Amino acid sequence: MISKLNVTSILVLNKEEALDFYVNKLGLEKGQDVKQGSYRWLTVRVPGDPGTEIQLEEPGPPVQDEATAAQLRELITKGAMGGLVFESDDVHGLYETLKARGVTDFTQEPTERFYGTDMGIRDPFGNAIRILQRKKVAHKARA
Repeated sequence: MISKLNVTSILVLNKEEALDFYVNKLGLEKGQDVKQGSYRWLTVRVPGDPGTEIQLEEPGPPVQDEATAAQLRELITKGAMGGLVFESDDVHGLYETLKARGVTDFTQEPTERFYGTDMGIRDPFGNAIRILQRKKVAHKARA
């Protein structure tokens, strides 16, 4: 039986630039950084939550051949490779913090929805990121 998610991956075009964005702009923390020959295993995670990490993965050997890597790089820049969804306790405050840190590629400013408030940004490569603040729901009293 599966009990939890340990690592998920996002494809980026440059690991150093991705690390800078995800740590210094978005506010995540660096996780693992391990060299295995020419391969670099690099992760980031939500601060204080070592349970789930995001691997910053560049297309190319040893995982893909060069033809496949070229196709993936094109798809990444088009924003076609999926993305990430984070939660925040204060989306409006985070929006202002991200602007102050130089984030400019907002796809949606904080917007109120039936489920809460969310906003959208893109990382420097085109990957979509959503940040959600869940609406607090009153629970019925039970006897």
